[in-house]
Amino acid sequence: MNETNKAAGLDDFTRKYLYVLAVVVLAGFVWWLSSLDFRAREINGLLKADPDLAAYPYPFRVLSLQNGVAQVSSPRSSELSVIQSLRVMYPSLKQHNAVSVEMVVAQKELARVQSRVRKLVKSQNDVNTVRWVLDRRWLENHGVNVTQ
Repeated sequence: MNETNKAAGLDDFTRKYLYVLAVVVLAGFVWWLSSLDFRAREINGLLKADPDLAAYPYPFRVLSLQNGVAQVSSPRSSELSVIQSLRVMYPSLKQHNAVSVEMVVAQKELARVQSRVRKLVKSQNDVNTVRWVLDRRWLENHGVNVTQ
């Protein structure tokens, strides 16, 4: 060991190990940055800024944007009854049946809001298609078990 290494207290193996570790950490950081979808974040900012959407009980958001296809979260799909989703968003609907006036109004409001989300997302130059994706995590966080 030379005098500089002795003063720092590092032998050759430790120094090489730290260099390799630094390179691995840097590579991981670069990979992580490349996996972030900054464009989706921008569009989500647009959705959050809309007062109509901000007042709605479900937070629609763009999950990813690839090749002009925006994947947008949704509380409903063919896998889950819209009635179940509405009962999560509006607890007062738990006692109402599917054909009650209140439930029909809530369904129409969800359709209107989801249409607004689609319109805002598609208004972006780099978005050609909106693909709705069931938000399993949100539903499970609200006590709805969604099987795949």
